[in-house]
Amino acid sequence: QVQLVESGGGLVQAGGSLRLSCVASGRTSSRYCMGWFRQAPGKGREFVASINWGGGDTTAADSVKGRFTIARDNAKNTVYLQMNSLKPEDTAVYYCAAEVTSICSTSTIPGDYDYWGQGTQVTVSS
Repeated sequence: QVQLVESGGGLVQAGGSLRLSCVASGRTSSRYCMGWFRQAPGKGREFVASINWGGGDTTAADSVKGRFTIARDNAKNTVYLQMNSLKPEDTAVYYCAAEVTSICSTSTIPGDYDYWGQGTQVTVSS
């Protein structure tokens, strides 16, 4: 089992920045891909960004490319999502997810992930 706890959400004005963190505990000796997803009210869960075990391979949704950056610190069992130039349409609950796998494809598909955090709210005001 892997437990994931997100933090860093909050209320920010458009154009501002936030950094989300996700700390993993439990079965952290296993290698796992990490991803960030988000869900706005009345909408489905949307892929944001993902990263492989070593951190050298990342994938980001077109809607956040150039604004959001995913990174990880394996020594701290933590993955980050740096969000810059935030827009009102970025408002959502943000979830981190872990895929336990020996081959990381930086998947964009929620069903590929095995563990999920409880989410952290990000609200961007106009």
